[in-house]
Amino acid sequence: MEIIFASHNENKVTEISALIGADFVVKSLNAIGYHDEIIEDGETLEANALIKARTIYNKTKSNCFADDTGLLVEALNNEPGVYSARYAGEQKNANDNMNLLLKNLADFDNKNARFVTVIALIIEGKEYLFEGELIGKITENKTGKFGFGYDPIFIPNGFNISLAEMDLKEKNKISHRAKAFEKMIDLLTTYKQ
Repeated sequence: MEIIFASHNENKVTEISALIGADFVVKSLNAIGYHDEIIEDGETLEANALIKARTIYNKTKSNCFADDTGLLVEALNNEPGVYSARYAGEQKNANDNMNLLLKNLADFDNKNARFVTVIALIIEGKEYLFEGELIGKITENKTGKFGFGYDPIFIPNGFNISLAEMDLKEKNKISHRAKAFEKMIDLLTTYKQ
């Protein structure tokens, strides 16, 4: 089954294709030739995921899904949250975002944080939402060369390495995105039978 992922982020496409398995062909917005920016102006992760999925579904009438992920840092009143991708500005630069977060968190002892991913799936015209969470702590320095976004400064509970120090297979066993996608895949398997 072919399904469109409402994202231009090829790192995410690679990660999700590894999760979703051979029964589904995941196509990015780049692959379908959709290059317009989708304005994510929702107040919640759920709202932004639905905005993206509905935009692509209305344009293509094809099965599609979108995700929105936020990093919620306890000491910063759950910032950056829904603004995680553009925390340091509209340029959406991961290094700038991490630097600002580390600066804002510097005076706090509490480094507790969690990643939350919400997926909006539209299949055969029906809408579904799935959520996954990963609890951990923010580090004081960036470590690792894998992953993307805030991965170099996030250590999951029970680990002593950052998400960016894990290879994709290891990360996919525990990640917030993987947990949300497991729920989505369970539903998708009922459609492919």
